[in-house]
Amino acid sequence: MELSQRARLRAGDQDALGELFDEHAPAVYGYALRTLGDWAAAEDVVSLTFLEAWRLRGKLHEGDDDLRPWVFGIATNVLRNTARAARRHRAAISRLAEREPVPDFADELVSRIDDGDRLAAVRRALPGLRRSEREVFRLCVWVGLDYASAAQALGVPVGTVRSRLSRARARLRSLAEDELTEGREPAPAVGQVRGGGFGAARSMQEDIR
Repeated sequence: MELSQRARLRAGDQDALGELFDEHAPAVYGYALRTLGDWAAAEDVVSLTFLEAWRLRGKLHEGDDDLRPWVFGIATNVLRNTARAARRHRAAISRLAEREPVPDFADELVSRIDDGDRLAAVRRALPGLRRSEREVFRLCVWVGLDYASAAQALGVPVGTVRSRLSRARARLRSLAEDELTEGREPAPAVGQVRGGGFGAARSMQEDIR
């Protein structure tokens, strides 16, 4: 009898990891890019997510073949750690006597992959939500997980996901409309955007093999 992907992964089958990567890396990359607004940081999140998946493979429980909730639970934890590291970095930089300005092309990049003004307004408004609400919004709206899968990814009841998402949508709608009403940002300059998305993360997969 042919083993499931879950069973093969638990057994340390590297081909199963490759299949998992091929199936979910694009969605993890999009999730990270929309969250961080930085393609390089998003590639790092993809790499770290699948490295963690390989490290934690022995903790996979028996269940159906849908590993997406498990993968996005790991990705969410990686993003939490990334955010903490970024805050520490900003705090360290702010303590320096002299700082050189670093251009931020995040909004320019994001504007090329989605509805620019509205997505930028939503991203600016997201910090106004609680972290738990932001995570539910990203998983359900940006990634497209259903309530049950998001609940599994975050380790909370389905009812909690529903209530958090309802609050997040209501709050974001108000905050984003305020952002759009106050004034739109200038359109980004025409420029070439790096392609390939999560190419660097794929090299990580080859290293594991």
